Amino acid sequence: MNNSQISTVTQFVLLGFPGPWKIRVIFFSMILLVYILTLTGNMAIICAVRWDHRLHTPMYMLLANFSFLEIWYVTCTVPNMLVNFFSKTKTISFSGCFTQFYFFFSLGTTECFFLCVMAYDRYLAICHPLHYPSIMTDQLCGILASLCWLIGFLGHSISIFFISQLPFCGPNIIDHFLCDVDPLMALSCAPTHTIGHVFHSMSSLFIILTMVYILGSYTLVLRTVLQVPSSAGWQKAFSTCGSHLVVVSLFYGTIMVMYVSPTPGNSVAMHKIITLIYSVVTPVLNPLIYSLHNKDMKYALHHVFCGMRIIQSS
Repeated sequence: MNNSQISTVTQFVLLGFPGPWKIRVIFFSMILLVYILTLTGNMAIICAVRWDHRLHTPMYMLLANFSFLEIWYVTCTVPNMLVNFFSKTKTISFSGCFTQFYFFFSLGTTECFFLCVMAYDRYLAICHPLHYPSIMTDQLCGILASLCWLIGFLGHSISIFFISQLPFCGPNIIDHFLCDVDPLMALSCAPTHTIGHVFHSMSSLFIILTMVYILGSYTLVLRTVLQVPSSAGWQKAFSTCGSHLVVVSLFYGTIMVMYVSPTPGNSVAMHKIITLIYSVVTPVLNPLIYSLHNKDMKYALHHVFCGMRIIQSS
């Protein structure tokens, strides 16, 4: 076929969650509620760290960065998903689709590295408490946070650029609620084996390396905790690290199913549910998990919400 006969796709159709009107209203209400809770919870953590000087430590500065990341992670997909619930066309422009694709994977990669740095911070605090203040300085914390953002946004940039240069000549229907890599490449009218292999290899490398480092860090933490004679020491260590491990398990468990060992037999509905878990559900759990077992954070959040009520009443 000549290039003049090829019709270039200028927009895609995201099917999202099709179904009867009542089902779509229920899904819309649930996801909207989760989105509002995610924004509120993560913004509260950022404000608490910003306003409470006792939280101006590396651990909480990393947590504030993580909360900022989670806000944008859900924002790059959820608003468009909510609009599509009641949209007749359900379209997204070519540039809008690849912009969402880029930010979704860049922010996801950044999250992997932030979880890694937070594990390193907990390893230093528990395994080397005497040297922790001299090692994990504000300067080092800032450098590590900057590297997380830099690597996250550069890691997939080249491969996503080459995917965006593939010819898309129809059809343009994506049976998903976001622009994901496999549904996008399936629509290309050119061979995608090489670029697909490169993309999945990079994703697997980032996921596996950071996961192995996190597991290694917490293995050393567990070994140190088991040597603590007092139950109070045990409780403090597990309350600090247990919450982090819950987030890590939920996030890595789902992304590994999708990008490290994808199962071709999984239905499209299952892929949507798995993606929904790590892209929408996990971010709303983080503020709860990180604050419920932390007295300093609960105290700071109490002052944040009390301050908001005072401002509203005045």
